[in-house]
Amino acid sequence: MPSIKKGAELQTVITTFETSPGSCTDLVEDLQAAYDQFISQQPGFIAAALHVNDAQTRVVNYSQWARREDFQAMLRSDEMRARNRRINELCRSFEPVMIEVVDTFDAG
Repeated sequence: MPSIKKGAELQTVITTFETSPGSCTDLVEDLQAAYDQFISQQPGFIAAALHVNDAQTRVVNYSQWARREDFQAMLRSDEMRARNRRINELCRSFEPVMIEVVDTFDAG
């Protein structure tokens, strides 16, 4: 489970997928399979979460990696390149963005 903390020494990646209600379930299933069968076993992988909006037109993937280079190596692998071709067929666009957590808040 991802742990979001300011100052954590890790690479956070948020990927937003623009999809359609008719493709959303297939997209989520492909992403789940990618994590179960490949991504979660890659060097540097820490955690991830998948989110879907109510209209099923957006899927958001929040992932954490030990280093930026670990995420990039996973993306460049033959396995992930093949999976991303299939994922690309299920959405209009997707974009991974590497970010830094600058602050967190809770009820308290």
